[in-house]
Amino acid sequence: MSTEPETTEEAGPGTPDTSGVPAPKDAAEGAPGTAEAETDDGPETDDAPEPDNDPVTDAPEPEQRTDGDAAAAASGEGAGSSELSEAEAELAAQRIERERIERRKAEKQGPIESGAKLSGKAADLLAAVRAVEGGRKPAGTVFAAPTPELAPEPTPEPGSGPNRQAGAAPAMAAAAAASPPAPAVEPVRHARPVPAPSGPAPETVEAVRRALAEGGAPETLARQAATTLGEGAGPALREDPWQLLRVPGVRPEQADGFARALLGPGCGPADERRGRAMTVWLLEQAALAGHTALDLPALTAALARQGVPDPDAAVQNTLAEGDALVFQDPLDEPGAPAAPQEEDEEAERPVRVLVALERYALAEESLADGLARLIASPSQEAGQSWAAAVAALSGGAAELARAVAGHGLVLHTGGEAARAEPAALLGAARDAGLRAFAVCHTPGGRDRLAALVPEAGARAGVGTVAGLLAGDEGPGRDADGALELDLLLVLDAPQLDVESAAMLVESLSDGARLVLSGDPALLWSAGPGRVFADLLAARVCPQLASRLPDPGPVGELVSGIGVGELNQVEAPGKEVVIVPVRDAGEAVHRTVQLVADSVPRAFGVPADQVVVITPGHGGAAGTRALNAALKERLNPGPGRFGGFDPGDRIAHSPAPGRTVPGTVVKADAEGLHLSCAGAPVVVPRERVEGEVRHGWALTAHQAVGGRWPAAVVVLPGDAVKALSRPWVYTAFGRAERHLSVVHGVEQALPRAVAEVPAKPRTTRLGTLLRPQAPAA
Repeated sequence: MSTEPETTEEAGPGTPDTSGVPAPKDAAEGAPGTAEAETDDGPETDDAPEPDNDPVTDAPEPEQRTDGDAAAAASGEGAGSSELSEAEAELAAQRIERERIERRKAEKQGPIESGAKLSGKAADLLAAVRAVEGGRKPAGTVFAAPTPELAPEPTPEPGSGPNRQAGAAPAMAAAAAASPPAPAVEPVRHARPVPAPSGPAPETVEAVRRALAEGGAPETLARQAATTLGEGAGPALREDPWQLLRVPGVRPEQADGFARALLGPGCGPADERRGRAMTVWLLEQAALAGHTALDLPALTAALARQGVPDPDAAVQNTLAEGDALVFQDPLDEPGAPAAPQEEDEEAERPVRVLVALERYALAEESLADGLARLIASPSQEAGQSWAAAVAALSGGAAELARAVAGHGLVLHTGGEAARAEPAALLGAARDAGLRAFAVCHTPGGRDRLAALVPEAGARAGVGTVAGLLAGDEGPGRDADGALELDLLLVLDAPQLDVESAAMLVESLSDGARLVLSGDPALLWSAGPGRVFADLLAARVCPQLASRLPDPGPVGELVSGIGVGELNQVEAPGKEVVIVPVRDAGEAVHRTVQLVADSVPRAFGVPADQVVVITPGHGGAAGTRALNAALKERLNPGPGRFGGFDPGDRIAHSPAPGRTVPGTVVKADAEGLHLSCAGAPVVVPRERVEGEVRHGWALTAHQAVGGRWPAAVVVLPGDAVKALSRPWVYTAFGRAERHLSVVHGVEQALPRAVAEVPAKPRTTRLGTLLRPQAPAA
């Protein structure tokens, strides 16, 4: 089915080229030298194609599109709502806090020592960057790069869009209260900053539109380009046409065609502006694949494949302009090649050179600093309250409570059943008068956790990560902006990307406790980083593994997959059923039959409580094809509202990496009205295509964090390359009572479980945490 598997899990280390990166819709129309736009495999929020060969050569496809035939507007001729989207509101509400961490980093005057000296090109590169940082030379004069003959060097304007944000969380310095008060039913919330009107100025959009028209690019990109590049986007595009690559979904060949139209035939691959833009683009593609940084050799090799004649100079120019940062890390970290044995005892220590975008570099450093602060400063106050919490528990929950009472950071691992232990700790801590709160990745996870907490007001003590960071859930903040908490429990910890984790940690005051709990066998986060895995490997704090097994045949099957074994389990009640199929067409037919008839009839599970999971969005048995067939059977209609009808099951993605299941209620001039996790949501009609998909069938990354009474996992024959142990573990584990596997991959399934682990990601968190590791 020419599958489109998961973005971050299926892409290997390194950076992809343009071969797999889709154009934004209509982006190629009329653009000289560009490829035709793809209409049904556009940018998406959570998932992207898996590299088939060299993991550095294939680009991930971010999941951000709805079905190919879906229009971008809900019905009604009125203007779309001017309200902020949920993602924009979150960013606006956190802007002041993010500025604090930037100030905190600026206060660190001394350079960070990062290991032994380099030699050759890497040494020259690092010395040049340090000269710029130390003020000894202006950035523009450090690197001697050849000047293009027919294209003068511009002075790029810094963009104001998300690509220029630090992406790190605020620095907090409040100490824990001497006598923690009992948790209040209605927390006091400090006034949140009022979001400024969103969107670029009309004159900026018009200037961009004129530049796009002159370059033969579709004018429909004007607003998106103006938002990404910020004020002055029009002149910036004329001076440096390759800045168009910063717009999500634009491919290098499209930017090249745009540049040729504006600059004439004199521009070419050797233009240093192209080299800088290509370097940033490759780092952004790597972030979509889960990496927070790239090895310098991998980056230069990818630049060479993009036709950049001097990759080293391109990287140096990018660093000099401040678009990226360079680091060197020792090679004797876990998983890195061993240092060669040199006869000369004075031989320099080998290092790896990494290049990263500023936002992810700052986020990882902020996260490491915040974790070190929590590890070093567990509060000794409220000892009686912690003793009471420990005394009220037993078994694994008591063991967890004892570890938390004495340490600022604790890791807890286990499957779905293990969630009972942090739930018990949350209830006991709140009963003891401690200010405790727990967050999950999804609203569904929040509701399941609330059902486990032995407390009458359990719902007041649980929320979601996004809700807590946005200030919509959880406790209030003190005068310094820190959460008024003694204990924060984060479940679904493997789903934390580096930026979300940094914001959570920086929101905790000195002396607060943090528990990260989750199943390490699941798919990693949709965003960059592997926070939970890096922390487990670093061993900087207590780690407790739950001994509670997931019950039933489904739990037994999933537990075996987690250790690389696909076992045959006893299922007397047909809890696990294998449905063999010969091709994708039969897979779709059997899936519809199972959801609409067989599972409801045999197990009493309504069709709207059955989830379908498949490796990707495209192809004959991807989510698009399955959702079309399921809609025709379960909720037929003309799709009057951008392809949707009232009653349709949908997947709403308000921000990359976040998917909330729901249903369509209605549509009007405001947009598409949804019901998601019991809450009303209105998606403006111009955002429908980018944020809403049909949701009978999901990918594993969309489904992670959720559980359904029954799940149908579809494995068509040509989905083999999408399969891995974490993918199978995640997909099969979404079922509570019944699992049907529509099986068309034959021996590829057990082979994937036994031999295909999670693909590695390049991150720096483990290295940054090494000073915190206890001495052997």
